[in-house]
Amino acid sequence: MAFLDLNYLITNETGRELFEAIRDLPVVDPHNHANVKEIAENTNYKDAWQLFAATDHYVWEMLRKRNVPERLITGDAAPREKFLTMAKIFPELAGNPVYEWIHLDLKNYFGITEQLDEESGERIWNEVNAKLATDAYRPQQLLTGPLNVEVMSSTDDLIDTLEYHKQVNEAVGRVLVRPTWRPDKAMKIFAPGWREYIRQVEERFSMKIESFDDMLEAMGRSHAFFAEHGCRASDHGLEYPVYADCAFGNVNETFRKALDGKELSQAEIDCYMGTFLAEAAALNAETGWVTQLHIGAVRDVRYSLYESLGPDVGGDVSNHLLDFTPNLVRFLNRFDGRLKVVLYCMDAIHQMTLATLTRAFGANVSLGSAWWLNDTPIGMRRQLEYIGSIDVLSNFAGMVSDSRKLLSYGSRFEMFRRVLSDVLGGMVERGQMPEKIARELAVRMAYTGVKSFWNL
Repeated sequence: MAFLDLNYLITNETGRELFEAIRDLPVVDPHNHANVKEIAENTNYKDAWQLFAATDHYVWEMLRKRNVPERLITGDAAPREKFLTMAKIFPELAGNPVYEWIHLDLKNYFGITEQLDEESGERIWNEVNAKLATDAYRPQQLLTGPLNVEVMSSTDDLIDTLEYHKQVNEAVGRVLVRPTWRPDKAMKIFAPGWREYIRQVEERFSMKIESFDDMLEAMGRSHAFFAEHGCRASDHGLEYPVYADCAFGNVNETFRKALDGKELSQAEIDCYMGTFLAEAAALNAETGWVTQLHIGAVRDVRYSLYESLGPDVGGDVSNHLLDFTPNLVRFLNRFDGRLKVVLYCMDAIHQMTLATLTRAFGANVSLGSAWWLNDTPIGMRRQLEYIGSIDVLSNFAGMVSDSRKLLSYGSRFEMFRRVLSDVLGGMVERGQMPEKIARELAVRMAYTGVKSFWNL
């Protein structure tokens, strides 16, 4: 078996046949962190570093693991120097999906089959840059051409004005990019800068926000605006599920304390966040949106990174000791039968619990794709096998890129479709299902079922 050949990640003949049936299906991505402004402006990428690594936290963390100085990752070094440094240590990343993702994209979209290393780095840099200078490699042309993206849902703040979504869709002549409503900055009352953010909400909606009732009014206006612009889902990042049966008077008091800069207790924080989440979900229930809960990320645990570079640059971990069940059960019961919910977890151990919850709460609640630290061939396989044995594969909510990098629509979706094909093919060859059913299931899980669940 050769590196990234036709058998890549597929160990059985039926799996290879299944992959041929789904490999060229359009990409439907219900969750990503795409830079919609970049797509709307549609200017050529400057160089290979910008395309492959400048926004990819997975790459950054691997470079740090190989002791690459931060100046050559997020610092002020020239892009060429950064890329060639990455090339030099790239063979040392073998075994990590970053190694496979970048090689897949080099092969599939640039026709480069040689492996990235110190000897090949300069050639690959020049060859990629030459192609990036052509019209065919602009963002819109990549998305609608070789990446074959039918629809993608970006992640957008409560106060976003969404003008770039309109520009993209008008430019390509169809709905390519839909927004996703993510009100986390308003919900995370404990975060530094929360009061300043509330002032931004006031400015966005031309209103004073002095109570939680006012916050609900702003939420409603934002939600309606997103609905008018084609939104189909909300997204909420939670270290642990929060749910609180709090009187609005108490929540209003907590809100005013926070506006005054007073310290809040953990109980007050949980009460506010739980009530906020429930009110957001109630809006979703009215409009038929999917509610996504990304649970379990413990953020910015490496203080040196946070202090020098700020949030969201790596240094995030999972915590398998978090108890998801009690508050999630209460939340799901509150909206049982009237809200679509997708549950993502960062730790493989939590998939077992979430799979049993999605089974218990029926068709409207699904386990999201293998997220973040689970977004590997091993993590995907484990998750698909567990869904199949505990829940129902037909109800899978679909693969998501969860990425800030455009090329992820190529490499990450190919990796998923290959693992899916291998898992289903293995089940066929072990006599667990007929091949015809496996083929139908593969298409459903890769494309048709995803569009239906998310109303895309």
